[in-house]
Amino acid sequence: MSSEYCQKSMSTEIIYTVISLTAIGIIAAVVIYFVSKKFAVQEDPRISNVESVLPNTNCGGCGQPGCHAFAVAVVNTGDLSNLHCPVGGNSVMKRVADILGVQAVEKDPYIAVVRCSGSFEYRKKTSVYNGTSSCKIEANLYSGDTGCAYGCLGHGDCVDVCDFDAMYMDEKTGLPVIVEYKCTACNACVKECPKDILELWPKGKKNQRVYVACLNEEKGSTARKECAVACSGCSKCFESCRYDAISMVNNLAHIDPEKCKLCMECVGTCDVHNIITTNVTPEKLQQGDEQRLKHEERARKKREAEKLGAQQSNNEPPQA
Repeated sequence: MSSEYCQKSMSTEIIYTVISLTAIGIIAAVVIYFVSKKFAVQEDPRISNVESVLPNTNCGGCGQPGCHAFAVAVVNTGDLSNLHCPVGGNSVMKRVADILGVQAVEKDPYIAVVRCSGSFEYRKKTSVYNGTSSCKIEANLYSGDTGCAYGCLGHGDCVDVCDFDAMYMDEKTGLPVIVEYKCTACNACVKECPKDILELWPKGKKNQRVYVACLNEEKGSTARKECAVACSGCSKCFESCRYDAISMVNNLAHIDPEKCKLCMECVGTCDVHNIITTNVTPEKLQQGDEQRLKHEERARKKREAEKLGAQQSNNEPPQA
């Protein structure tokens, strides 16, 4: 009799407990619902509209943490001059501008370029790295396993962070290769590289580009000992440029893509062919060489004429 009573008592307690917890849960849910409605933060509906036209890759190439943050930023500022989605490009930004009712700001498309030509053939190993296969880890330990402290370490960290399969490591050269039609200029590989050899570069007219693939700031002889195709800082390309598009900084030539006219006259001046051209025909390169030689000949004749004039002026007898 006492056993049956205990069982009934326990069953009753369990039922009361379940009912009480259920009631508490329902009351809490109702309270939370009304509180959420009372203190709800109203989001501009344009944010979701903008986000819906974005690629939603959340790559961070726009400078924001993700596509939602980018949508919030463009809606809050209402200005697209400093905000651009590199993955979607001008077509997506045109749709964003239509949603916001503002003028679309078109920007030239960019692409990642590899500013290092130091393949296995040109950079000899000076040590053996046996650590974790990571550029960041190796860069934190020492300058690298070759003589050049500025070149690619070859572990492919940049390839690992690319969400678009736009890069791969060339087994023959040990350098990353950009797959042009896949690259979205999201900037992920640029931020990942500890040696800063990756750079976003304007795609250029007709998808043509010219850049110096070297970051070695050592003096000429030292740089060439470390890498056979290093920039020696000879300034020949700098002297050949008629548009002030090339500057010499820290023994290194740099081409300004905004000033470069793609005349190709500088390409032939590099004795190790380290001025890289992309999608440029051999005919245009030959034309650039011919134009450069003509300008050099004119400059030579002008110098000779000035020198001759100075000599004749010095040889004239003084007037009485």
